[in-house]
Amino acid sequence: MKLKEWVKTLTFYEIALGMKATLSHFLHYKPITLQYPHEKKQLPSNYRGMLALLRYDDGTEKCVGCDLCEAACPSRVIRVVSAEVPGEPTKRYSKEYYMDMTRCLFCGLCVKACPVDALGMTQEYEWAVYDKRQLQLNKEQLLAIGDRNYPIREKRLEFQHPNVAYFNVGFKEIPQKE
Repeated sequence: MKLKEWVKTLTFYEIALGMKATLSHFLHYKPITLQYPHEKKQLPSNYRGMLALLRYDDGTEKCVGCDLCEAACPSRVIRVVSAEVPGEPTKRYSKEYYMDMTRCLFCGLCVKACPVDALGMTQEYEWAVYDKRQLQLNKEQLLAIGDRNYPIREKRLEFQHPNVAYFNVGFKEIPQKE
């Protein structure tokens, strides 16, 4: 046994084994590096990237200004200023909508809290800027992100469920839609 170990030491057996593994990898090389600006990594479908405000297919905003996303956000990133539609006190909308993306945790709680699915997580991850004030997004910027990432939009609730448009059961003082 001692002779075998002495021969392995003398012939550098461990180094030869290491070189064999290195040469086999070198000959059967498959690159895994992506050339980043030109090739983008395929992200999983549940990736939580930049937040976006969404619209209906007729171009109106989905956000009803309920402030539930603001309440659900653990890092207080979202600020919503809501208002009522003039002449219709039961309808609200978000007059102003702000997000400070420098503090966002990308947890998705605001998306889950939204009752009308007005928020969405996009696949965008390239948000390097020189000035972090550029990551304080307003309503128009968030709607532009949504338009860019969600080209297929759903119909308004009235058109999805026709009974909502014709039967105002809860509010008898509101006239019926035509």
